[in-house]
Amino acid sequence: MKARANISRLLIILGWLFAVLTLFPIYIMITNSFKGRAEIFTDTIGLPQSIDFTYYANAIQKMDFFRAFLNSLTITVASIFFIIIFSSMAAWALVRNKSKTSSFIFFLLVSTMLIPFQAVMIPLMQYMSGWSIKSINFSMIDTFYGLIFMYIGFGTSLSVFLYHGFIKGVPVSLEEAAMIDGCNRFQTFWRIVFPTLKPISVTVAILNVIWMWNDYLLPSLVLRSPKLRTIPLSTFYFFGEFTIQWNLAMAGLVLTIIPVIIFYLLSQRYIIKGVMEGAVK
Repeated sequence: MKARANISRLLIILGWLFAVLTLFPIYIMITNSFKGRAEIFTDTIGLPQSIDFTYYANAIQKMDFFRAFLNSLTITVASIFFIIIFSSMAAWALVRNKSKTSSFIFFLLVSTMLIPFQAVMIPLMQYMSGWSIKSINFSMIDTFYGLIFMYIGFGTSLSVFLYHGFIKGVPVSLEEAAMIDGCNRFQTFWRIVFPTLKPISVTVAILNVIWMWNDYLLPSLVLRSPKLRTIPLSTFYFFGEFTIQWNLAMAGLVLTIIPVIIFYLLSQRYIIKGVMEGAVK
């Protein structure tokens, strides 16, 4: 019993140590967002001498924060909406239509998660650059819908995987009863199956929101116009070729993570349940 108690204390200490190491960069980011450049270089890890929101005001102005926030919000919400719709429908069809073809399609989707984006980004940009019709001003590059289209493609595989595992736990008897009552397949999915997918839908939304909101690489390749910049692209404004405005950059990064933290805190009770049921069943 004594050895078990010592192991328990050791695990608690390691847990606290890991938590401190994880939160330390956030502490550095928040404290330095209130410091001037001289204070940052002389005392990086210390508390600021005064709480001054001047750097936050300057960061908001220079990065055109509200436009960038609206751009990020538009892209993220639209992408999440279509990912949830398409992934849930695809997963339901793959689960209920048990055949070698559906199994092959599912494993093909899952296998795409192993391909790093860096391996396909150059041919992707070359291919998408050809998707343009000048007569109707249609282009997949430097447009919101082009970026949303790519996000849907890259986010579908993980989402289908999570939905696929969760739908296996939905009783088929519910769907059979609905069909006996006169529902067609479309009505059965939207009225019976989809409402039961709320936990995994929130999980899918959280995982994709964190990824899309903080993504820099794909928007930097697709969006070229300054008025279309997302928050990560606007934050990069402070990292110049010859100088870095650390205090403004820290303030901009704090403003960037606040919406994600709020969204996560409001939805955290669903994420563990959704991941466990979606990946284990």
